[in-house]
Amino acid sequence: MKKPIIIAVIGGSEVPPQTARLAEEVGREIARCGAVLVCGGMSGVMEAACKGAAEAGGLTIGILPGERREANPYVQIPIASGMGYARNVAVVKSTQAVIAIDGSYGTLTEIGYALQSGIPVIGLGTWEIAIDGKEDKNIIRAKNPEEAVDRAMELIENR
Repeated sequence: MKKPIIIAVIGGSEVPPQTARLAEEVGREIARCGAVLVCGGMSGVMEAACKGAAEAGGLTIGILPGERREANPYVQIPIASGMGYARNVAVVKSTQAVIAIDGSYGTLTEIGYALQSGIPVIGLGTWEIAIDGKEDKNIIRAKNPEEAVDRAMELIENR
């Protein structure tokens, strides 16, 4: 039995409509590729990405900070961690690539966990990281949702 490709979508829980539209399209693209979407299961980027994936016939998993009831309405498989933000590690470690859209400090921690674990991170309007004024180029920049998902799939297939 072939294991499914799993892509995480991470980002802020409070986002403007334009960011939500990007996330929804990323979710649609993930479903189009036949991959599974995993996220933190809450609102904002997470809800929009799940909505796009679910409406396109994809599978969505939400690893929640607390209880099942916290899941957005588009999470098909809610996983209640009871771990608060420590669940960010589980979100990242459950996946083969991460797409970061916008984001707050929680998103930044997930980016850090992914990069430290050797999991590729594709950025769509997200954090830029620098050390002593020198940009860290490990976040792969995408111009649009299709490019972000295509790049994630390419990186997963070439591993």
